[in-house]
Amino acid sequence: MKKLLPLLFIFLAATSIAQVKRIPPDPNKSVNTLPEDIKVRTRILFLFDASNSMYAKLDNDNRINSAKKVLTRIIDSLRYQQSVELALRVFGHRSPTSMRDCKDTKLEVPFEKGNHTKITDFIKSIRPKGTTPIAYSLQQSAEDFPIEAGVRNIIVLITDGLEECDGDPCTVSEALQRKGIILKPFIIGIGGNDLFKKAFDCVGRYYDANTEESLQNVLNVVVSQAINATTAQVNLLDIFGKPTETNVGMTFYDSYTGRVLYNYEHTINERGNPDTLVLDPAYHYNLVVHTVPELTKNNIEVTAGKHTNIGLDAPQGDLLLRIDGVTSYANLQVIVRQLGQMKTVNIQSFNTSKKYLVGKYDLEILSYPRIYMREVSIDQSATTTINIPQPGKLSIQSDKDVYGDIYYWNNNKLDWVIGLPLGIRREVYTLQPGTYKVVYRSKISTKAVYTFERDFTITSGGGTNIGL
Repeated sequence: MKKLLPLLFIFLAATSIAQVKRIPPDPNKSVNTLPEDIKVRTRILFLFDASNSMYAKLDNDNRINSAKKVLTRIIDSLRYQQSVELALRVFGHRSPTSMRDCKDTKLEVPFEKGNHTKITDFIKSIRPKGTTPIAYSLQQSAEDFPIEAGVRNIIVLITDGLEECDGDPCTVSEALQRKGIILKPFIIGIGGNDLFKKAFDCVGRYYDANTEESLQNVLNVVVSQAINATTAQVNLLDIFGKPTETNVGMTFYDSYTGRVLYNYEHTINERGNPDTLVLDPAYHYNLVVHTVPELTKNNIEVTAGKHTNIGLDAPQGDLLLRIDGVTSYANLQVIVRQLGQMKTVNIQSFNTSKKYLVGKYDLEILSYPRIYMREVSIDQSATTTINIPQPGKLSIQSDKDVYGDIYYWNNNKLDWVIGLPLGIRREVYTLQPGTYKVVYRSKISTKAVYTFERDFTITSGGGTNIGL
């Protein structure tokens, strides 16, 4: 037997937002004003429960009459919204309860312009009859929208009870969200309690609607979110708390599914303000700002029709890597890590400049020998310059196969630099200036006593030849 606890499931779906996010805001407008040329077309499918239990009492009337009145008023209010198209799907209205028809759902009025009267006339004719195939109706609703980019597709499911068939609305909701077909649902329960709310956490966001008036208010909120564009700006703050940082990538994720929703390159407009973005209020967002290292901010909520400021501390400075003189390095690189950490935050080439978050870093320069620099400071809006000497060249020649290694004299201690390849005949190495030792033994020698060694010096821009 169907539970009579009334519910209103509201599913908001966006099949394509690509065209919306590529519309550039007018830099001459205030960041608190939505650019006038951003008009998002919206399609709303009302999915209406006409099962037998809709005859149950609500206030001084029954549920079906209250729902009809509320929905009719909402549809009438949308007659002059040129950017909004409507459709109506009904379930539980064709077969009696005794048949338990779990496919009793039909698109009664498809999407077309100016179909408001058709929808309201059909709503007036509805007589509740059957069961409640919520999951199946949701699956079928996904096929009701014409395929078109740049249109927000929204499903509003109105029902007074739980699933009566074999479907699982939670599973359907999650699957459709992960595929990008619908957004995270809003759930409004009449007479619900904390236990009821907990049961539907898997479906979406929960709200109570215990009267016809509260049902009207809820639908007003939903429609407002559907037709009103919502704006935001990301404030990347310097050490003084000013939003001066910019020119960095940003990714907005759906915090529920982890799906990528928007990618932007952060900009500051001609008035010196972070640029205005258009976001869909149906989502909760996780934001990743692709500074080095990355910044994250999770569970960001925006309010429909309002402007939201999203702030992150992102003070940055520059690291410039330079080699003195004329270098013979093809592409000398440095591993950059945050102070005391092993994770690599970037690999930067010499003779380039790169922005990093303000702080201290450890550098590992991939020269021969390796050069380690600890606690390198990056300061706000400043350039930290790292210079290393111009290298020299070592040429090794041998007429026989040898096992050997090159070492660097470091405060009376030998640091291993590189091993000699077996079968060497002539090899050239680019080395940093300093004193070195080559240690080697012929392959055909069977005793360690036949190990030879030679000291040599490398100077900046100079060349050294060694024969083994």
